[in-house]
Amino acid sequence: MGCTSCATSANGQPKGCRNNGTCGSDGCNKLTVFDWLSNMSLPGDQEPFNGVEVRFKNGRKHFYKNSEGLSLAIGDVVATEASPGHDIGIVTLTGELVRVQMTRKKESTDIEALPKIYRKATQKDIDIWQKCRNKELSVQTESRKIAIALGLKMKISDVEYQGDGSKAIFYYTAEERVDFRQLIKDFARAFSTRIEMKQVGFRQEAARLGGVGSCGRELCCSTWLTDFRSVNTSAARYQQLSLNPQKLAGQCGKLKCCLNYELDTYLEALEEFPRTDIKLKTDKGTASCQKIDIFKRLMWFAYDNDGMNWHQLQVDKVNEIAALNKKGKTVASVEEYIEDSRTEDNELFNNVVGQDSLTRFDQPKKRRNKRRKKGRSRNRNQNTRKNG
Repeated sequence: MGCTSCATSANGQPKGCRNNGTCGSDGCNKLTVFDWLSNMSLPGDQEPFNGVEVRFKNGRKHFYKNSEGLSLAIGDVVATEASPGHDIGIVTLTGELVRVQMTRKKESTDIEALPKIYRKATQKDIDIWQKCRNKELSVQTESRKIAIALGLKMKISDVEYQGDGSKAIFYYTAEERVDFRQLIKDFARAFSTRIEMKQVGFRQEAARLGGVGSCGRELCCSTWLTDFRSVNTSAARYQQLSLNPQKLAGQCGKLKCCLNYELDTYLEALEEFPRTDIKLKTDKGTASCQKIDIFKRLMWFAYDNDGMNWHQLQVDKVNEIAALNKKGKTVASVEEYIEDSRTEDNELFNNVVGQDSLTRFDQPKKRRNKRRKKGRSRNRNQNTRKNG
């Protein structure tokens, strides 16, 4: 079974992205886990762990116990215990790795406290499940109209039906507290099912909806990122990025999670750099830092009385001058510590195609102009001969 956009249609033909569950959109491969313990055997005196990880719509996952001893494998569609009724999900992990995942997510590994897996889903269960999934978009549109009519400052971002259709979960985002008591009554009257409201953050909303980021790839939060760490503007400052909200913000409206990916490397490299507010004392005057380059390990300094002229120094030279200043000594000038770093201009790009040009198949327009000029000159000569 795939997501709504790429599942098979009634005649068996794939629809949507036509990948039949192998894409990364919606729920096909979202937040999948590779079972690296699948081909390893347990010790003889240890029983296999009876827990199962089951995935639902938009990467929502829960742990269940296989109390019936079913032979389950990754990708099986199962009916799980829910309140009320049952839900339909897809098995993502079985065996000992489920215990590892539960420990990683700081959940109790007590197998008896987990809800049950009733059975493998029958064709009737799957038909009801797909019928509910197909009407989620129309229900979402109608629910937004009802919320707007009531004047509520909230955004209903997604709707998820339970596998048996007995309950519908409405996910919404709001900046303030929302009184949706009348909204629930109107929803129950309009959709004839049990209603549950769940408020999610803006990052969780982007993870559920998915999309493509400015890097050209699918959003990290909707494919593999499971924990949302706080991102501060200091992460952009350490990486010398311009504090432009339009470039630093993701589709959720918050700072991009990828600002934290290389932050540790930058912080480790900056440990060798002195503080940017350092003052170098020389006989010519005090020099202040104007700019740094982390990758090239360079710093630019300018005298306070001559701020237009910058002098490039290596980090080691700056530390050397700073050490002398701490001892109460001054250097003659900053220029004495400048190293000539002349590098030969190496060819960074080679034309693999050779002398061929991208426009070699285009017909030049100059030839047509020449032909027109020749034709005009011939006509003029003929006219002059006739007149003569």
